Amino acid sequence: MGVRVQALTELVEDGQDELRCDAAMGRDERFEEMVARQARFMFQVAFGLLRNRQDAEDAVQEAFLKLYRGEAWLRMENEKGFLARTVWRVALDHLPKAVEQMSDVAEMQLEASGLSGLASLSPEQSAVDEDERAMLRRLIDGLPEELRQPLVLSSVEEMTSREVAEAMGIPEGTVRTRVMRARTELRRRFVAMKEG
Repeated sequence: MGVRVQALTELVEDGQDELRCDAAMGRDERFEEMVARQARFMFQVAFGLLRNRQDAEDAVQEAFLKLYRGEAWLRMENEKGFLARTVWRVALDHLPKAVEQMSDVAEMQLEASGLSGLASLSPEQSAVDEDERAMLRRLIDGLPEELRQPLVLSSVEEMTSREVAEAMGIPEGTVRTRVMRARTELRRRFVAMKEG
């Protein structure tokens, strides 16, 4: 009888080990799929805050590592909002280390929309477009951080007010108000630049 109990115990333990192994493989596959689906989005969120490609890549890598080590991502209800908030918090830690060299926001917009290789524009139109993008970048960069961050996330990164609110940890109404104030301020500065 003792041999049978021991054999049954070993069989149950082997079965539990197999289940744990299967669960771990399923977890890894789910995580890989999530990374493939959301890596670009998370990069855009981090870049919107840090405005530096290398720092944004580092923040995304660190965020994915933290997620993988934990279990919270398995229970998330709103995937985009949860991931945006996670990478936003990691990027905030990188903010003091961010280098002053900022990548072009307009370039990120073009890459995200797949228009970076348009060669059909005339040289004159290309020069005008480049000047307008440079002016827009300077105007956006000149905004106070509390206005710039929600504007970049909502307009450039095309996140909803709810996703921006979750990422920044502020109420959704505050996001809408700040985006509206940022756009008003950009218009004011743009008109002042054109007149001046």
